[in-house]
Amino acid sequence: MTHPIRALDDQDEPALLRDQFRQLLRYRTLLVIGVLVGLLGSGWLALSGEDTYAATGEVSVRSATSDPFAAGASADKGINIGSERQTAVSDAVGTVAAGTLTKQGDTVEVGRLLSGLQVTNPPNTLVLKFSYTGRTPEQARARAQALAEAYLEIRRERTEDSIDNMIDGYRAQLGPLTEQRDRLAEQETGTGGDDVTSARANLIVAISALNQKISELRALDTTPGYLNKKPVAPQHPTGAGLPLLLGLGGVVGLALGLLMSWVRLVFDPAVRSTRELVRSLGAPLLGTLPRERAAARTLLAIGRPGSRLAEEYRAVAFRLAYDPSFAERRRLLVTAPRGDNDTAKAAAVNLAAAFAEMGRDVLLVEADLRTPSLAGDLGAAPGRGPHWATGHEDRNWPSDSRGNVDVPGSGAFTLVAGRRTDNVPRALTSEPVTRILAEGGRPGAVVIVLAPPVLSYADAVALIDRVEGVVVVCQPREVHRSDLERIREIIGAAGGSVLGTLLHPGYGRPARRARRKAAARRARQPAGPDRTDRGRYGGPDPSGRTGDPAETLGLRTVDGGPGRGGSGRNSAAGRR
Repeated sequence: MTHPIRALDDQDEPALLRDQFRQLLRYRTLLVIGVLVGLLGSGWLALSGEDTYAATGEVSVRSATSDPFAAGASADKGINIGSERQTAVSDAVGTVAAGTLTKQGDTVEVGRLLSGLQVTNPPNTLVLKFSYTGRTPEQARARAQALAEAYLEIRRERTEDSIDNMIDGYRAQLGPLTEQRDRLAEQETGTGGDDVTSARANLIVAISALNQKISELRALDTTPGYLNKKPVAPQHPTGAGLPLLLGLGGVVGLALGLLMSWVRLVFDPAVRSTRELVRSLGAPLLGTLPRERAAARTLLAIGRPGSRLAEEYRAVAFRLAYDPSFAERRRLLVTAPRGDNDTAKAAAVNLAAAFAEMGRDVLLVEADLRTPSLAGDLGAAPGRGPHWATGHEDRNWPSDSRGNVDVPGSGAFTLVAGRRTDNVPRALTSEPVTRILAEGGRPGAVVIVLAPPVLSYADAVALIDRVEGVVVVCQPREVHRSDLERIREIIGAAGGSVLGTLLHPGYGRPARRARRKAAARRARQPAGPDRTDRGRYGGPDPSGRTGDPAETLGLRTVDGGPGRGGSGRNSAAGRR
């Protein structure tokens, strides 16, 4: 048979991812908080921020040329579009645009004007897009156009300044050549006329070349570019609208919630998955109980029609019945890790009812001698006592604590109810308790012991050597990994073995509050045959309650005769 831990370790990667995702979804409160924070933040950004408007204009950049229609003429000759983009956002352009806007009645500083400007260049083009974001549509349009025109003006001025500088340089070269040409013209009639004539002709050629360059520079078309698309006033504000911002805020909030859940999961000492539960306790998971509203009002689920909880308890009982470790001795100890023992109480009672339904002779022993309450919860009336207790001088537990519980339509089981005892360890290790636990060795008999939380009291440890098989009832979100590891060590050291664990969903807040109040009332009652014990064990009750099971859970109690089980088992067997 495949070991359960090994089977869980062999899960594929998708199964592990699903398991981790389910662990994150355990912290639904953090997820909801994250989503709410994201929605509130996006809503605040959408409603508190001022509306802004963006206007865009497009400028086509060109270089100066003498004949743009000549063959081989290139529009991008000598243009570095990256440098032009930097020029478009420079302070020089901002200064010119600010001056133009001032004349139009819009006074703005250069730095503030350029803060709303964004210049982009589409790939593989000589086009610059001037996008300006303003508070009003008209402001965005006017400033975008002023900046685009200022850029063209700055570029035209720089081109013309370059041409003027080159012409001045050519003229500076032309002056000495002209003077030298005139001197040679005066010497041409003298001696060496041929040499003078040749030198003068060379000067004339050089002067003509310089004059031609000057003429070409003056003939250049200095148009820096064209405003292909004039900015227009936008009709709608820029940025994401409220629906889009809320959607983005929800996504960001969900991511924040998942991050908080992951951090919480990392530092959470509680068991995060059934895989961790099985590994920490070293025992298989017997079942996961569903949550039912009726379960908070009644202790017994078996016998209630259409109960999913009852079916799960039956499945767990069948699984234990065919477990070799349990079938050999048929003694079972049910306990919780720590704290509230109501979940273990419900599991023990329903497992006893399930085994009784299977035809077993079931004895349920309540080993909680500090705050016993099982008889009162089940409404079981005591009989004359077991045969080994009849005539016994010691009236301490478990003497004279036997009662029969008949589950409608399911069977009956015998309850040895707990009773407050001054010396609990001595009572649990006494000879009568040993004899009653040995009843599990009879054919067809099953003994189920309900013990207090194993990490709160040592009562369960005192019984393990005589019961051996242990079922730990846990609440998934309250049990810690360290608790399970310690339970495994304690039970193993005491000579027992954990048959498995049962996950109980627990009870809601109102049910837990009512159960705590009832436990507090029982804890305030003095030990001995007081009013509570008389009402529980058959004595007269000043409150007027007769102890009739019809007044409690709808269970029928049958007075037992001599010997264990009495007429309750006989009547149940007759019905079966």
